[in-house]
Amino acid sequence: MNIINNQSFENKNSLERAEYNECKFINCDLNEQVIANFSFSECEFDNCNLSNSKIDNSSFKQVKFLDCKLMGINFESVNSFLLKVKFENCQLSYSSFYKLKIPKTKFINCLMMDVDFTEANLTQAWFKDCELANTVFDNTNLEKANFTTASNYSIHPIANNIKKASFSQEGIAGLLDNFDIVISQ
Repeated sequence: MNIINNQSFENKNSLERAEYNECKFINCDLNEQVIANFSFSECEFDNCNLSNSKIDNSSFKQVKFLDCKLMGINFESVNSFLLKVKFENCQLSYSSFYKLKIPKTKFINCLMMDVDFTEANLTQAWFKDCELANTVFDNTNLEKANFTTASNYSIHPIANNIKKASFSQEGIAGLLDNFDIVISQ
């Protein structure tokens, strides 16, 4: 596999299978592409569309996604060794992080509707200004996670580890949805 260092790729609609180190991908449309067995280390994706891409066994080490569309991606199929990602202003709806260990991950201003975090480790994750409608948290480790500015989440406090997680006063209703109670103001 080729090794590509310190390069920028703009307006691409496909990528060569390679090991990319400290590369930038700008305005690339990789929608429904097969990006399997790639390696990305200290890379940045800016305003890219990777929706419905197949990322099986690809490595994402210290990778930032800024203003990207990442809908319908099965992140659980990535190589989890040294996995570290950050998402800012991204669309992640219909994606899955099933059983992934991604502690301290930052999701900033992301649209995350119908995302699956079942059995994921999100210890100290930060969901800053994220929309989480219909997102699934089931047997998820959310210890010390920050949901203070997140909205529309529904997290069952008994089915998940929420020890020392942070929630806003307005968001507490999202912890009580599963108890079928009426909250009046």
